[in-house]
Amino acid sequence: MRRRTTGTARHHRSLSTVVTLASAGLLLVGCTAAGKAGEAGEDAKDQTVKVGLVYSRTGLLADYGKQYRDGFMAGLDYATKGTGKVAGHRIEVTEQDDAGDPGKAVSAAKNLIGKGYKVLAGTTDSGVALQMAPLAAQNKVLYISGPAATDAVTGVNEYTFRSGRQSYQDILTAGTMLGEAKGKKVTVLAQDSTFGQANVAAVKAVLGSKGAQVGSVLAPPSATDLTPFAQQVKAGGPDLVFVAWAGSTAPALWTALDQQGVLGAGKVVTGLAGTTSYPIFGDAGSKVSFLAHYFPGAGGGNAVEKSMLDSVTKAGGTPDLFTPDGFTAAQMVVRAVEEGGATDSAAMVKALEGWSFDGVKGKEQIRAEDHALVQPMFVAKLKGKGAAARPELVSTAPMDKVAPPAKPSAG
Repeated sequence: MRRRTTGTARHHRSLSTVVTLASAGLLLVGCTAAGKAGEAGEDAKDQTVKVGLVYSRTGLLADYGKQYRDGFMAGLDYATKGTGKVAGHRIEVTEQDDAGDPGKAVSAAKNLIGKGYKVLAGTTDSGVALQMAPLAAQNKVLYISGPAATDAVTGVNEYTFRSGRQSYQDILTAGTMLGEAKGKKVTVLAQDSTFGQANVAAVKAVLGSKGAQVGSVLAPPSATDLTPFAQQVKAGGPDLVFVAWAGSTAPALWTALDQQGVLGAGKVVTGLAGTTSYPIFGDAGSKVSFLAHYFPGAGGGNAVEKSMLDSVTKAGGTPDLFTPDGFTAAQMVVRAVEEGGATDSAAMVKALEGWSFDGVKGKEQIRAEDHALVQPMFVAKLKGKGAAARPELVSTAPMDKVAPPAKPSAG
């Protein structure tokens, strides 16, 4: 399998991202190679399937991009049984770096499509994903988005799929810690920023619709003394505190919450990021409940997870939060080619719709009507602190319990 490397795409992990969809101007003029299907002899054996991997190879989220890329290569090896081929077709991967810039991503994608690429994958940034999706639909190529979490990718068009989780699944996982939501009080603690306000809106939309009373405590992004905000949260007596915090003041926030007794007064939940984030919680880490997309071992050591962990480690990588997103994307590419052929993108789409498979996280399914990836999610605790901090699985939320509402494809 030949790999040509140039590539990137940045992950935007806010719970709600508002991005204007790309206009019809993205349509490639005269690019007939991307749109042909059904011609005689197209799916003969021994054709090369060109896959463009657009991800964050450099830039602020290069660590996430590397996790995704390592997972993809491990998944391709697993799904093709080490041959790099499926149904007689060789899989050729070309990596492209967009540095987290939607414009660069679109430019790279246009170039790949113009060269006859039928499959695009990657995308760690929600803004990039929402630019790539219409391009894929306009040119009739299969697009498998990666860690980009925005719910807007689900159901955006018939050619777009996702290989990671979405924001709705994060919040529903937090909701499993609340139990029956009706009448319960939920406080979102965040910064008074676009990111923080988006989290408040998302929690209100998801848990508020289930009957929870959702309020918020918002601190100025410039605030360094966070004790008054911790006191305000405790005074409200919430049943669940949902913390959405970014930036260098995170250690001070967790210290303040611990010192003011918030962590002992009720359930406090936040998202579990990558391994480099574990030390910031300090002594508070063992008192916080974490909603988790993935961490090594969360899958219970199933055969697929074991294969991913072994393969990535053997190649010199470190399995982490978004490694499964790449691995799953590779499984999807192989399935699409095996059942849909090497050149017919519409057939590839049909091959993926409704597909149930064994993934790194356990049983997963691509929902036919909107291409949501229905998957289990996890609740974890941190054991130890500092460099020794490691997540420990508390419970697994079954995929049907954290499935986002169906959102039929926009076409």
